[in-house]
Amino acid sequence: MVTASTTTSKPTNGTTPADIEKQLETIRDDIAQLTKQMADLIGQAKDDAMAQVKGQARRARAQADAMLSDAKETGREAIDALHDVADTFGDAMEDSLKRRPYATLAVVAGIGFLLGTAWRR
Repeated sequence: MVTASTTTSKPTNGTTPADIEKQLETIRDDIAQLTKQMADLIGQAKDDAMAQVKGQARRARAQADAMLSDAKETGREAIDALHDVADTFGDAMEDSLKRRPYATLAVVAGIGFLLGTAWRR
């Protein structure tokens, strides 16, 4: 009969318990090294992704700034054009009042009537 203490101290298939412990320690070291490498890879991937996001955010902000600048410029041009139209219209009204005052007043009254009628609806 074989006892349990004699089976643990005897080599099994040419492997002693000390050999198994060494192999387990090697496996633990390998797992620890793989874990560290995975953490490094994940950190690097995170840094790369963050850099890409920051770059895209900078580009989006630059585009928004450019669009805002263009809108401001377009607004200024529209205001300038409106001033020109108002000046031209004012000059035309003044000229018309000097040349044909009654006809001008009749046209203005007609436009006022049409706008008042349209406003009520």
